[in-house]
Amino acid sequence: MGKLNSEKAVIGFAGIGVMGKSMAGHIMEKGYEVHVYNRTPSKAQELLDRGAVWQDTPAKLAEACDVVITMLGYPQDVEAVYTEEDGLIPHAKSGAYLIDMTTSSPLLARRLAERGRERGIGVLDAPVSGGDVGAKNAKLSIMVGGEKADFEAVLPLLEIMGSNIVYQGASGAGQNTKMCNQIAIASNMMGVTEAIVYAEKAGLDPRTVLKSIETGAAGSFSLSNLVPRMLDGDFEPGFYIKHFIKDMGIALESAADMGLELPGLKLAESLYRKLADAGYADKGTQALYKLWETKREN
Repeated sequence: MGKLNSEKAVIGFAGIGVMGKSMAGHIMEKGYEVHVYNRTPSKAQELLDRGAVWQDTPAKLAEACDVVITMLGYPQDVEAVYTEEDGLIPHAKSGAYLIDMTTSSPLLARRLAERGRERGIGVLDAPVSGGDVGAKNAKLSIMVGGEKADFEAVLPLLEIMGSNIVYQGASGAGQNTKMCNQIAIASNMMGVTEAIVYAEKAGLDPRTVLKSIETGAAGSFSLSNLVPRMLDGDFEPGFYIKHFIKDMGIALESAADMGLELPGLKLAESLYRKLADAGYADKGTQALYKLWETKREN
């Protein structure tokens, strides 16, 4: 792969959702020509109003761009956008870079990278952590797998979207690192929610409790950023429950392949599935609080 002239590169972005819109917007703010594709065109309208160029298919996006970043929903979406007849890999320019920032399957990441190598295309798996807040503030943690030279070529672009960019190793390493992240979050969300429910049951003011515990050993992103949303009754998604269930499923499947038991993750997944079955799949992960709220109401 040749060195990317990042200052003149045309950047494509597929997946203009809660996070993708902010991420693409940051790249536009740095003066790059940005082309976008999204299954629901209306979600890209804000970026189009700011000067982004619309492309009708992933194929046209790939043909127009030197680098394409994807931020999609599920592994099957990634596979389709990358490999179908009108997908990215069949139509990307030789020497182009494709960066998948979706949380997806490590096995799929390795497969896509191999397909890309066959066509002289650099494919990186670069999932992120930080949710809508991290995306808006360009403070995402980005964990990257793929060829080291490809990582170094696109690093200036990644630095526009994140503040903690770490090269983790060969293809699939970024996705495996993201699984570690989601495993840690899953059990933490249970503990955070139970702590707040306990505080309320004990007759404490949970906001005052939060002042004491968020800066101590119990401190976490979820405690500081999601508990206030819980207490405000704000369950809108910074990160969708349906996508978190998807991530936990990938982690459990990957763990099973390694012969590894993860009881905390299994419990968290079962609780979030109950929540999704109760109609909260499109809410944020902080809506786990609703399981206890529902019990109190019943």
